[in-house]
Amino acid sequence: MKYLVRLVVVLAALVPVTAIAKYPESPIRILVTIPPGGAPDIAARLVAQKLSELPGWTVVIENRTGANGNVAADAVAKATPDGYLLLLAADSLIAINPHIYPKMPFDTLKDLVPVSSIASNQFFLSVNPSVPAKTLPEFVEYARKTKPPLAYASGGNGSQHQFGMEMLKQRAGIDLLHVPYRGGAPAGLATVAGETSVVLAGASNAPLLRSGQLRGLATTGKKRSPLFPDMPTIGEFYPGYEVTIWLGLFAPAGLPEPILTTLRTEVQKALSTPDLAEKLNVTGALTPLVETPEEFSKLIHHDYDKYGKLARDIGIKVE
Repeated sequence: MKYLVRLVVVLAALVPVTAIAKYPESPIRILVTIPPGGAPDIAARLVAQKLSELPGWTVVIENRTGANGNVAADAVAKATPDGYLLLLAADSLIAINPHIYPKMPFDTLKDLVPVSSIASNQFFLSVNPSVPAKTLPEFVEYARKTKPPLAYASGGNGSQHQFGMEMLKQRAGIDLLHVPYRGGAPAGLATVAGETSVVLAGASNAPLLRSGQLRGLATTGKKRSPLFPDMPTIGEFYPGYEVTIWLGLFAPAGLPEPILTTLRTEVQKALSTPDLAEKLNVTGALTPLVETPEEFSKLIHHDYDKYGKLARDIGIKVE
């Protein structure tokens, strides 16, 4: 009997090895929560391209929008935890949505497991060229005098775009009308078209700034963006103001540890290659964010608490 017990133990120990050897046997799908063109989409496609260079790996991207990422995340949270359906999400989905959506269909901290941090970036505060303001102080003064209030575009209800602008409204003492879109790229194009006057969005709007279709006023990071070094940060006018975002790869909770380890290892190896880092920076003004699982988990929980307080202070709710 004792030999039988030992055999069972040995066979059980071999299961993870077998799983690693066979994974992946079919294409891996990564759901992206926004339309093509925004920072999460850019990052997902670059990482997928790099992973697909591995022998036997095929990684495809599927854009599935809605409810600030809840639609895509719900599909992943309820999927079979086998490593074949993953989620590329921004921090707003994981750390903000639970505080502003009264009926979340899943628990971001329990139903999704972090695979790896991916990248970080900052936003650009930009206006339609018809707005006379050339600097942030001029924009604040113009916004104070304009009635009815100027409309601003965001990447969606509860997005970092909205939180960043609401924070600026509080600090600057101005009133603006929020108009949500499905991602930063559509929000930027809406501002170019004159549907809104101002937008706070990421690197997807960099080409619009370079072409003069949008006028950049300030950035939201701790430091100036290397893409536009002459553009000041909002924090230079309002000390302490900062909005930076992170992107991460997530899987359904319950993903077997060997598969999680395989995914995490290959993704972080890809992020550490100079060519991917350069593409992330040039294409999306993104910086690779390579953290240990413990560091990434700490970041997630820190931002979950931070944005929970902000949501209560600002009073943002999505009905």
